Amino acid sequence: MNAVKPMWEALVVRGIAAIMFGIAAVFWPALTLVTLVYIFSIYILVSGAVGIATSVSHLVKGRNWVLGLLISFAEVGVGVYLVRHPFVTFATLILVIGLILVARGVFEVVMGLTEDSLATHKMLTVISGVLSAGVGVFVMLQPAAGGVAFVWVLGLYALITGPIMIALAIDVKNAVARKK
Repeated sequence: MNAVKPMWEALVVRGIAAIMFGIAAVFWPALTLVTLVYIFSIYILVSGAVGIATSVSHLVKGRNWVLGLLISFAEVGVGVYLVRHPFVTFATLILVIGLILVARGVFEVVMGLTEDSLATHKMLTVISGVLSAGVGVFVMLQPAAGGVAFVWVLGLYALITGPIMIALAIDVKNAVARKK
């Protein structure tokens, strides 16, 4: 049960950030590339910072904290890179986003399958991971899909995974409350 005690607040923050990014991407798909880069940068920086905090809180408890920490540092690095280089090419942005989504997805699937946690927590984590990896592969394999379609795919992904993260947070909070 200790491995299931990531800060539930961190999951809520990641979920809210994903939902906000998803809303912006779905309702304003014609954003310029620079605006999209900034919005995605903010989202990935928040996700990475929350991931670092969660991984550090698992230093002794969980088995997967090292991988989580590495992926979270990669997310922060990508966020910083994109903030400093907002005029990246569309191909570079697709590759970077795709790689981060695949890495995060693989990590979540491994974590969901190996951690000692509640069945609902495992299931939601695996679903989120499979979705993340699938969207990452799709994005990397469809670079010619066009800007608006790319933005919609990312927005829909964020609108699906954001509520999943919030549901995970509620599940973790309830599990911790029952444990007391």
